[in-house]
Amino acid sequence: MQSGEAPAVDISPKEQREIADTYAKLREAEAKLIGPDGRAEILPNNLYSFLLRLLADLRAGQSVTILQNRHELTTVEASKVLGFSRQFLIQLLEKGEIPFHMVGSHRRLYVRDVMAYKVKRDTARRKTLDDMARREFAKGDYDKVPDDFHTGK
Repeated sequence: MQSGEAPAVDISPKEQREIADTYAKLREAEAKLIGPDGRAEILPNNLYSFLLRLLADLRAGQSVTILQNRHELTTVEASKVLGFSRQFLIQLLEKGEIPFHMVGSHRRLYVRDVMAYKVKRDTARRKTLDDMARREFAKGDYDKVPDDFHTGK
């Protein structure tokens, strides 16, 4: 047995059947939303899972925004979501890096496209940082403080 591992416990066949029955009942149970008037609505499993995740995020102090996939953003709104200037966003749009469409003379972006770009960008950033850390660790420089960190001394 490895450290931190619980010792094996013998479970009788009867207890095994009871555990399996309880597990099956839990899997078959339907989640319900009960309103203040006592009316119950059965929730599909995917919606129940979504609500659990939503509640966990809110309890953790995270902000949550719910938008429809086809919700349109202005370039100002999209640039705020992405965390850079509107002018830089316009450059990305003109390069074709994020899809957009015109409404009159104004560019509009679907929130799904903005979020897809954000995920792609964040994933690439994370990979770059991980690669840099791996190289530094392999060279033995990971925990060293650069000389220019102590400027003025």
